[in-house]
Amino acid sequence: MMFLLDKLQATTNLTANEERIATFILSHIDEIPQMTIEDLAKKTYTSHSAIVRLAKKLDYEGFKEFKAELVEIVYRNLHKIDNVNPNFPFDPSDNSETIAKKMATLYTETIQRSVVQLDYPLLEQVAKLLLKAKRIFIFAQGDTQIRCRGFQNKLMKINRFPIIGEEYADEDWVAANVTEEDCVMILSYSGRVKQYERFLQLFHDKKIPSVLFTGNAHGELNELADYVQVVTQTEYDFWKIGTFSSQVAFQYILDTLFSIMYNQNYQKNVVNLKNKYHLLKKGLLAGENPAENDQLND
Repeated sequence: MMFLLDKLQATTNLTANEERIATFILSHIDEIPQMTIEDLAKKTYTSHSAIVRLAKKLDYEGFKEFKAELVEIVYRNLHKIDNVNPNFPFDPSDNSETIAKKMATLYTETIQRSVVQLDYPLLEQVAKLLLKAKRIFIFAQGDTQIRCRGFQNKLMKINRFPIIGEEYADEDWVAANVTEEDCVMILSYSGRVKQYERFLQLFHDKKIPSVLFTGNAHGELNELADYVQVVTQTEYDFWKIGTFSSQVAFQYILDTLFSIMYNQNYQKNVVNLKNKYHLLKKGLLAGENPAENDQLND
């Protein structure tokens, strides 16, 4: 990956604008993860097209792919990798303590790798979209759907009641009933789900806002969604003990998104929490014994 920085330094067929962009990136590499293409164009007094041309000269499809590799370089510079393999994070000879420490390291590395890839303005936009939408529909499969159910439960605390695709009916039937007043979230680490490609094409045609969270920077789903947050990890699709890194990353993103949404109306949400607490603990909905009340925190 450091080869990219070498190419930025060594490429000779650059225009004056492209040279300015390359020089800025090399001098401000740590700032790149938080920058949009608009930010980079403004900082370098160039244009979107000049940045895309530079990316293509360096053999990338566009700015997103180019930035993804720069983000990985920043991550590796900031954090020393302890070589915990996310696919096989422990060995047959490891004892319980070693396994526990390796898993802790894997969790930490996954979040560190994720945080430098987050597009904060995009998450802000997504938070506002979810708060504004009449209904929220979430599509996910396997372990990722479990993460989404936790997100669903949190949103109920701020009076948002999202529908998970398979919750009440077949996902295709649910997708057919989404309207332009609603919004859709799709989570797919692989980014290769043909069913979701059809869904996103339908949502695009009906002008229904869509959000995609994925670990695949080059997936076909990316081109169809309105808002795309890519968080790449080094986890394989199949050759692995379990879904560790991908699920930690999704959990982190969903918790962050919920927190941004909560913070939009922080005081109002705290008052609502207090009112519901009294209703459930001391009001008509209070249980008959303390043990029953304690279930509220489960």
